[in-house]
Amino acid sequence: MTESRGSDIPEAAEFQLEFADLPHLLRAWRTEAGAKLGRGKALPQKEVAQRMGVSERWYRALESGAQVPLTLDTLTQLAEALDLGPDERTALYWYRLAEVSDEERTADDGGRLGRLKDLVDAQTTFPAYLIDHAWNIITYNALMARWFPWVREPEANLMRWVLLNPESREQIVEWRKQAALYLAQLRFALFRSPDDPTLNDLLTSVQHEPVCRELWNAGPRIIAFRQGGKFRLALPHVSQTELVVTAQVLLPAYRPGARFVALMPA
Repeated sequence: MTESRGSDIPEAAEFQLEFADLPHLLRAWRTEAGAKLGRGKALPQKEVAQRMGVSERWYRALESGAQVPLTLDTLTQLAEALDLGPDERTALYWYRLAEVSDEERTADDGGRLGRLKDLVDAQTTFPAYLIDHAWNIITYNALMARWFPWVREPEANLMRWVLLNPESREQIVEWRKQAALYLAQLRFALFRSPDDPTLNDLLTSVQHEPVCRELWNAGPRIIAFRQGGKFRLALPHVSQTELVVTAQVLLPAYRPGARFVALMPA
């Protein structure tokens, strides 16, 4: 699935900077805002500034990557000026607000992780699993293991399986569409944690896979958590007919970055 590094493939840090930093996203979002308004071109910086009620000089500085003061009210004005959707707004707020990372969590969590695992195990009518901030599988229930046996493998990672394992292209109907949505989630994660080693390792793997690289280059789409995302699955070892499920995503308290996901009938 992968190919050797060529001279036309940038290093991971360069690749990330081009597609995950705020200035690039702002320029892309101005283009999308212009398209929504039927302009045929990007919304001018001057108009964005006017919509926000700030000076054009201030907005130009922000889009150039300069350190400018960003309050929550300012971010809200920016989101409204660019007509951003909920996922793009979430990315903006994460740019302003810090979150405790998985690496900073103490080893003693008061037994919370064990109770989360019990919650996953208790689901007996649909597949369920718990992942960390980088899509590493923390735990899963029996149905998840039956549907997707790869979760039993050491260091199983959902993002890596979806994007880089040939099996996923057979089991996920409209794989290309779903892969683009997963890449949008990876971009959001990198926007939140640009120095995370696991996420950057995923990014490096993605840029070596031709189709994934093409999808990534297609545009700076961002998805935060994809609550309610619909999947069509071809799993002949489970059902002779196509399965259609939605991902119900919950964010456990006191477990930054973790997600409890249940695949429920659509």
